[in-house]
Amino acid sequence: MDFAELLAALALKVRNQRGAIQTEEATKNAFIMPFISTILGYDVFNPLEVVPEFTADVGVKRGEKVDYAIMRDGEVQILIECKKSSEPLKIEHASQLFRYFAVTNARIAVLTNGETYQFYTDLDAPNRMDEKPFLVLALLDIDETLIPELRKLTKDVFDLDSIISSAEELKYIGQIKRTIAAQFTEPQDEWIRFFTTRVYEGAFTQKVREQFTSLVTKATKQYLNDQVNARLKTALGGSNFSSSDAAAETMSSIPVAQDDLDRDTEIMTTLDELEGYQIVKAIACSEVKPQRVMHRDAKSYFAILLDDNNRKPIARLHFNSKKQKYIGIFDGDKVETRHPIDSLDEIYLHASAIRDTVRIHQG
Repeated sequence: MDFAELLAALALKVRNQRGAIQTEEATKNAFIMPFISTILGYDVFNPLEVVPEFTADVGVKRGEKVDYAIMRDGEVQILIECKKSSEPLKIEHASQLFRYFAVTNARIAVLTNGETYQFYTDLDAPNRMDEKPFLVLALLDIDETLIPELRKLTKDVFDLDSIISSAEELKYIGQIKRTIAAQFTEPQDEWIRFFTTRVYEGAFTQKVREQFTSLVTKATKQYLNDQVNARLKTALGGSNFSSSDAAAETMSSIPVAQDDLDRDTEIMTTLDELEGYQIVKAIACSEVKPQRVMHRDAKSYFAILLDDNNRKPIARLHFNSKKQKYIGIFDGDKVETRHPIDSLDEIYLHASAIRDTVRIHQG
Protein backbone atom coordinates (compact mmCIF):
# COMPACT_ATOMS: atom_id res chain seq x y z
CA MET A 1 0.00 0.00 0.00
CA ASP A 2 1.12 3.57 -0.62
CA PHE A 3 0.87 6.27 2.04
CA ALA A 4 -2.66 7.42 1.14
CA GLU A 5 -3.91 3.83 1.14
CA LEU A 6 -2.43 3.21 4.58
CA LEU A 7 -4.24 6.28 5.87
CA ALA A 8 -7.49 5.12 4.29
CA ALA A 9 -7.13 1.65 5.81
CA LEU A 10 -6.58 3.11 9.28
CA ALA A 11 -9.55 5.45 8.78
CA LEU A 12 -11.72 2.44 7.94
CA LYS A 13 -10.52 0.67 11.10
CA VAL A 14 -11.38 3.74 13.19
CA ARG A 15 -14.82 4.03 11.59
CA ASN A 16 -15.61 0.37 12.21
CA GLN A 17 -14.28 0.13 15.77
CA ARG A 18 -14.92 3.55 17.30
CA GLY A 19 -18.17 2.42 18.90
CA ALA A 20 -16.34 -0.26 20.90
CA ILE A 21 -13.68 2.09 22.32
CA GLN A 22 -14.54 3.23 25.84
CA THR A 23 -11.22 4.26 27.44
CA GLU A 24 -8.09 6.22 26.70
CA GLU A 25 -5.96 3.07 26.95
CA ALA A 26 -8.17 1.30 24.40
CA THR A 27 -7.84 4.33 22.12
CA LYS A 28 -4.06 4.15 22.33
CA ASN A 29 -3.92 0.44 21.57
CA ALA A 30 -6.51 0.37 18.79
CA PHE A 31 -5.91 3.66 16.99
CA ILE A 32 -2.91 5.70 18.11
CA MET A 33 -0.20 3.03 18.23
CA PRO A 34 -1.18 1.87 14.71
CA PHE A 35 -0.97 5.51 13.58
CA ILE A 36 2.56 5.85 14.99
CA SER A 37 3.73 2.54 13.53
CA THR A 38 1.79 2.16 10.27
CA ILE A 39 1.43 5.80 9.21
CA LEU A 40 4.50 7.50 10.71
CA GLY A 41 6.64 4.35 10.41
CA TYR A 42 8.16 4.25 13.91
CA ASP A 43 8.63 1.05 15.91
CA VAL A 44 6.38 1.46 18.95
CA PHE A 45 8.21 -1.38 20.71
CA ASN A 46 11.66 0.16 20.27
CA PRO A 47 12.44 2.65 23.09
CA LEU A 48 15.09 4.25 20.89
CA GLU A 49 12.26 5.35 18.58
CA VAL A 50 9.12 5.60 20.72
CA VAL A 51 9.04 6.23 24.48
CA PRO A 52 5.65 5.67 26.12
CA GLU A 53 4.80 7.57 29.31
CA PHE A 54 7.65 9.98 28.64
CA THR A 55 8.73 11.92 31.74
CA ALA A 56 10.67 15.19 31.85
CA ASP A 57 10.29 17.02 35.15
CA VAL A 58 9.20 20.61 34.58
CA GLY A 59 9.76 23.21 37.33
CA VAL A 60 7.65 22.34 40.36
CA LYS A 61 5.76 19.75 38.33
CA ARG A 62 7.28 16.35 39.04
CA GLY A 63 6.37 12.98 37.57
CA GLU A 64 4.04 14.30 34.86
CA LYS A 65 4.03 12.21 31.73
CA VAL A 66 3.34 12.73 28.05
CA ASP A 67 1.81 9.64 26.45
CA TYR A 68 4.45 9.21 23.72
CA ALA A 69 7.72 10.80 22.68
CA ILE A 70 9.09 10.01 19.23
CA MET A 71 12.89 10.04 19.18
CA ARG A 72 15.43 10.59 16.42
CA ASP A 73 19.17 10.31 17.09
CA GLY A 74 18.56 10.34 20.82
CA GLU A 75 16.57 13.59 20.79
CA VAL A 76 12.84 14.13 21.27
CA GLN A 77 11.30 15.27 17.98
CA ILE A 78 7.56 14.72 18.42
CA LEU A 79 5.43 14.70 21.59
CA ILE A 80 2.01 13.03 21.54
CA GLU A 81 -0.75 13.50 24.12
CA CYS A 82 -3.75 11.17 23.88
CA LYS A 83 -7.39 11.34 24.91
CA LYS A 84 -10.10 8.72 24.50
CA SER A 85 -11.80 8.62 21.13
CA SER A 86 -15.24 9.67 22.38
CA GLU A 87 -13.81 12.86 23.93
CA PRO A 88 -13.66 16.01 21.78
CA LEU A 89 -10.24 17.63 21.72
CA LYS A 90 -9.79 20.91 23.59
CA ILE A 91 -6.71 23.05 24.06
CA GLU A 92 -7.08 22.48 27.82
CA HIS A 93 -6.08 18.86 27.18
CA ALA A 94 -2.65 19.99 26.04
CA SER A 95 -1.28 21.33 29.35
CA GLN A 96 1.53 18.74 29.52
CA LEU A 97 2.40 19.39 25.90
CA PHE A 98 2.79 23.11 26.59
CA ARG A 99 5.16 22.47 29.48
CA TYR A 100 7.19 19.70 27.84
CA PHE A 101 7.49 21.59 24.58
CA ALA A 102 9.54 24.29 26.32
CA VAL A 103 12.03 21.95 28.01
CA THR A 104 12.71 19.41 25.26
CA ASN A 105 14.05 19.68 21.71
CA ALA A 106 10.65 18.77 20.27
CA ARG A 107 9.38 21.07 17.52
CA ILE A 108 6.19 19.13 16.89
CA ALA A 109 3.46 18.37 19.42
CA VAL A 110 0.37 16.28 18.69
CA LEU A 111 -2.93 16.21 20.55
CA THR A 112 -5.16 13.33 19.48
CA ASN A 113 -8.17 11.21 20.34
CA GLY A 114 -7.29 8.62 17.69
CA GLU A 115 -9.82 10.06 15.24
CA THR A 116 -8.49 13.61 14.96
CA TYR A 117 -4.83 14.63 15.13
CA GLN A 118 -3.92 18.24 15.92
CA PHE A 119 -0.31 19.14 15.09
CA TYR A 120 1.33 22.11 16.83
CA THR A 121 4.67 23.91 16.57
CA ASP A 122 6.13 27.23 17.74
CA LEU A 123 5.25 29.78 15.05
CA ASP A 124 4.12 32.54 17.42
CA ALA A 125 7.09 32.45 19.82
CA PRO A 126 10.28 30.31 19.81
CA ASN A 127 10.20 27.24 22.07
CA ARG A 128 6.62 27.99 23.07
CA MET A 129 3.87 25.79 21.68
CA ASP A 130 1.21 27.66 19.72
CA GLU A 131 -2.36 27.63 20.99
CA LYS A 132 -3.71 26.77 17.54
CA PRO A 133 -2.63 23.78 15.43
CA PHE A 134 -0.98 24.25 12.06
CA LEU A 135 -2.40 20.98 10.75
CA VAL A 136 -5.56 19.10 11.66
CA LEU A 137 -5.96 15.58 10.31
CA ALA A 138 -9.46 14.11 10.66
CA LEU A 139 -9.28 10.40 9.81
CA LEU A 140 -13.03 10.22 9.26
CA ASP A 141 -12.87 13.05 6.73
CA ILE A 142 -9.35 13.12 5.31
CA ASP A 143 -8.26 16.31 3.54
CA GLU A 144 -6.07 14.96 0.76
CA THR A 145 -4.15 18.24 0.45
CA LEU A 146 -2.59 17.51 3.86
CA ILE A 147 -1.24 14.07 2.96
CA PRO A 148 2.08 15.31 1.46
CA GLU A 149 2.69 17.46 4.56
CA LEU A 150 1.95 14.59 6.93
CA ARG A 151 4.30 12.38 4.98
CA LYS A 152 7.18 14.74 5.85
CA LEU A 153 6.89 13.57 9.48
CA THR A 154 7.33 9.89 8.69
CA LYS A 155 10.47 8.05 9.69
CA ASP A 156 11.69 7.39 6.14
CA VAL A 157 11.50 10.97 4.86
CA PHE A 158 11.49 13.01 8.08
CA ASP A 159 11.81 16.63 6.96
CA LEU A 160 11.26 18.91 9.92
CA ASP A 161 12.63 22.05 8.23
CA SER A 162 10.26 21.67 5.31
CA ILE A 163 7.16 21.19 7.43
CA ILE A 164 8.06 24.05 9.77
CA SER A 165 8.61 26.36 6.80
CA SER A 166 5.15 25.56 5.42
CA ALA A 167 3.42 25.41 8.83
CA GLU A 168 2.28 29.04 8.89
CA GLU A 169 0.55 28.77 5.52
CA LEU A 170 -0.99 25.43 6.52
CA LYS A 171 -2.19 26.91 9.80
CA TYR A 172 -4.06 29.84 8.29
CA ILE A 173 -5.37 28.04 5.21
CA GLY A 174 -6.72 25.28 7.47
CA GLN A 175 -8.40 27.77 9.79
CA ILE A 176 -9.95 29.65 6.87
CA LYS A 177 -11.27 26.43 5.30
CA ARG A 178 -12.78 25.30 8.61
CA THR A 179 -14.35 28.73 9.12
CA ILE A 180 -15.90 28.69 5.65
CA ALA A 181 -17.18 25.15 6.17
CA ALA A 182 -18.79 26.17 9.46
CA GLN A 183 -20.69 28.98 7.72
CA PHE A 184 -22.35 26.46 5.42
CA THR A 185 -23.85 24.57 8.35
CA GLU A 186 -24.27 27.19 11.08
CA PRO A 187 -23.72 30.66 9.61
CA GLN A 188 -22.67 33.30 12.12
CA ASP A 189 -24.30 36.72 12.42
CA GLU A 190 -21.32 38.42 10.75
CA TRP A 191 -21.66 36.12 7.74
CA ILE A 192 -25.42 36.75 7.50
CA ARG A 193 -24.97 40.50 7.98
CA PHE A 194 -22.20 40.67 5.36
CA PHE A 195 -24.45 39.35 2.58
CA THR A 196 -27.74 40.83 3.79
CA THR A 197 -26.46 44.41 3.86
CA ARG A 198 -25.31 44.07 0.26
CA VAL A 199 -28.72 43.05 -1.10
CA TYR A 200 -31.20 44.49 1.42
CA GLU A 201 -31.51 48.22 1.95
CA GLY A 202 -33.52 48.20 5.18
CA ALA A 203 -32.31 47.97 8.77
CA PHE A 204 -30.72 44.72 9.86
CA THR A 205 -33.31 43.86 12.52
CA GLN A 206 -33.80 40.55 14.34
CA LYS A 207 -36.67 39.69 11.99
CA VAL A 208 -34.50 40.42 8.94
CA ARG A 209 -31.65 38.38 10.38
CA GLU A 210 -33.94 35.37 10.87
CA GLN A 211 -35.32 35.71 7.34
CA PHE A 212 -31.90 36.02 5.69
CA THR A 213 -30.26 33.24 7.72
CA SER A 214 -32.07 30.60 5.66
CA LEU A 215 -31.71 32.61 2.45
CA VAL A 216 -27.95 33.03 2.81
CA THR A 217 -27.56 29.34 3.72
CA LYS A 218 -29.49 28.26 0.62
CA ALA A 219 -27.69 30.74 -1.62
CA THR A 220 -24.20 29.68 -0.57
CA LYS A 221 -24.98 26.00 -1.06
CA GLN A 222 -26.60 26.63 -4.44
CA TYR A 223 -23.65 28.76 -5.52
CA LEU A 224 -21.22 25.96 -4.70
CA ASN A 225 -23.34 23.47 -6.64
CA ASP A 226 -23.61 25.87 -9.58
CA GLN A 227 -19.83 26.25 -9.71
CA VAL A 228 -19.34 22.49 -9.74
CA ASN A 229 -21.88 22.00 -12.51
CA ALA A 230 -20.49 24.91 -14.55
CA ARG A 231 -17.03 23.35 -14.53
CA LEU A 232 -18.48 20.00 -15.56
CA LYS A 233 -20.48 21.53 -18.41
CA THR A 234 -17.37 23.36 -19.63
CA ALA A 235 -15.36 20.16 -19.61
CA LEU A 236 -18.09 18.17 -21.32
CA GLY A 237 -18.65 20.88 -23.92
CA GLY A 238 -15.00 20.64 -24.97
CA SER A 239 -15.03 16.88 -25.42
CA ASN A 240 -15.42 14.96 -28.68
CA PHE A 241 -17.99 12.62 -27.20
CA SER A 242 -20.76 11.60 -29.60
CA SER A 243 -23.64 9.18 -29.60
CA SER A 244 -21.64 6.80 -31.81
CA ASP A 245 -19.30 6.21 -28.88
CA ALA A 246 -22.22 4.74 -26.94
CA ALA A 247 -22.82 2.12 -29.60
CA ALA A 248 -19.23 0.94 -29.35
CA GLU A 249 -19.21 0.94 -25.56
CA THR A 250 -18.80 -2.53 -24.05
CA MET A 251 -17.56 -1.56 -20.64
CA SER A 252 -20.68 -2.31 -18.63
CA SER A 253 -22.41 -5.57 -17.89
CA ILE A 254 -25.59 -3.57 -17.36
CA PRO A 255 -27.29 -1.91 -20.37
CA VAL A 256 -27.09 1.87 -20.27
CA ALA A 257 -29.99 3.96 -21.50
CA GLN A 258 -29.12 6.57 -24.09
CA ASP A 259 -30.48 9.37 -21.96
CA ASP A 260 -27.87 8.54 -19.33
CA LEU A 261 -25.30 9.83 -21.79
CA ASP A 262 -27.10 13.08 -22.54
CA ARG A 263 -25.57 16.07 -20.84
CA ASP A 264 -28.76 17.77 -19.68
CA THR A 265 -29.81 19.87 -16.75
CA GLU A 266 -31.24 16.88 -14.87
CA ILE A 267 -27.74 15.64 -14.04
CA MET A 268 -26.70 16.74 -10.57
CA THR A 269 -23.11 16.08 -9.57
CA THR A 270 -22.66 15.65 -5.83
CA LEU A 271 -19.72 16.46 -3.60
CA ASP A 272 -19.42 12.76 -2.75
CA GLU A 273 -18.97 11.97 -6.44
CA LEU A 274 -16.29 14.61 -6.83
CA GLU A 275 -14.48 13.44 -3.69
CA GLY A 276 -14.69 9.85 -4.92
CA TYR A 277 -13.25 10.96 -8.25
CA GLN A 278 -10.33 12.63 -6.49
CA ILE A 279 -9.58 9.40 -4.59
CA VAL A 280 -9.65 7.29 -7.77
CA LYS A 281 -7.52 9.92 -9.51
CA ALA A 282 -4.97 9.85 -6.68
CA ILE A 283 -4.75 6.07 -6.98
CA ALA A 284 -4.45 6.13 -10.78
CA CYS A 285 -1.72 8.79 -10.67
CA SER A 286 0.82 6.13 -9.73
CA GLU A 287 0.45 4.89 -13.32
CA VAL A 288 -0.39 7.99 -15.40
CA LYS A 289 -0.21 11.77 -15.22
CA PRO A 290 -3.14 13.24 -13.26
CA GLN A 291 -4.45 15.33 -16.16
CA ARG A 292 -5.21 12.12 -18.07
CA VAL A 293 -7.77 10.99 -15.49
CA MET A 294 -11.08 12.61 -16.41
CA HIS A 295 -14.72 12.26 -15.41
CA ARG A 296 -18.17 12.40 -16.97
CA ASP A 297 -21.41 12.43 -15.05
CA ALA A 298 -24.61 10.74 -16.18
CA LYS A 299 -28.02 10.21 -14.62
CA SER A 300 -27.32 6.77 -13.21
CA TYR A 301 -23.55 6.79 -12.61
CA PHE A 302 -20.43 8.94 -12.46
CA ALA A 303 -17.77 7.69 -14.90
CA ILE A 304 -14.02 8.05 -14.42
CA LEU A 305 -12.10 7.64 -17.67
CA LEU A 306 -8.57 7.61 -18.99
CA ASP A 307 -7.95 10.35 -21.57
CA ASP A 308 -11.65 11.28 -21.44
CA ASN A 309 -12.29 8.21 -23.61
CA ASN A 310 -15.39 6.15 -22.79
CA ARG A 311 -13.59 3.10 -24.24
CA LYS A 312 -11.05 3.43 -21.41
CA PRO A 313 -13.15 3.24 -18.24
CA ILE A 314 -11.23 3.31 -14.96
CA ALA A 315 -14.17 3.11 -12.56
CA ARG A 316 -17.78 4.12 -12.08
CA LEU A 317 -19.34 5.62 -8.97
CA HIS A 318 -22.93 4.58 -8.35
CA PHE A 319 -23.84 7.05 -5.61
CA ASN A 320 -27.41 7.95 -6.58
CA SER A 321 -29.09 5.40 -4.33
CA LYS A 322 -29.88 6.63 -0.83
CA LYS A 323 -29.51 3.13 0.61
CA GLN A 324 -26.15 1.94 -0.72
CA LYS A 325 -23.17 3.33 -2.61
CA TYR A 326 -21.24 1.19 -5.10
CA ILE A 327 -17.97 1.51 -6.97
CA GLY A 328 -17.80 -0.20 -10.34
CA ILE A 329 -14.47 -1.87 -11.18
CA PHE A 330 -13.60 -3.12 -14.68
CA ASP A 331 -11.77 -6.27 -15.77
CA GLY A 332 -9.64 -6.77 -18.90
CA ASP A 333 -12.78 -7.24 -21.02
CA LYS A 334 -14.25 -3.95 -19.77
CA VAL A 335 -16.94 -5.76 -17.82
CA GLU A 336 -18.01 -3.89 -14.72
CA THR A 337 -18.42 -5.46 -11.30
CA ARG A 338 -20.09 -3.37 -8.62
CA HIS A 339 -18.75 -3.43 -5.07
CA PRO A 340 -20.77 -1.95 -2.18
CA ILE A 341 -18.99 0.69 -0.09
CA ASP A 342 -20.14 2.37 3.10
CA SER A 343 -17.70 5.27 2.97
CA LEU A 344 -15.45 6.97 0.44
CA ASP A 345 -12.40 5.65 2.28
CA GLU A 346 -13.31 2.12 1.15
CA ILE A 347 -12.44 3.07 -2.43
CA TYR A 348 -8.81 2.62 -1.39
CA LEU A 349 -9.52 -1.07 -0.80
CA HIS A 350 -9.86 -1.40 -4.59
CA ALA A 351 -6.66 0.51 -5.38
CA SER A 352 -4.86 -2.51 -6.84
CA ALA A 353 -7.72 -3.29 -9.25
CA ILE A 354 -7.95 0.36 -10.30
CA ARG A 355 -4.24 0.45 -11.09
CA ASP A 356 -4.52 -2.82 -13.03
CA THR A 357 -7.28 -1.30 -15.16
CA VAL A 358 -5.19 1.79 -15.90
CA ARG A 359 -2.23 -0.40 -16.91
CA ILE A 360 -4.47 -2.41 -19.27
CA HIS A 361 -5.60 0.80 -20.99
CA GLN A 362 -1.98 1.91 -21.25
CA GLY A 363 -0.97 -1.33 -22.90
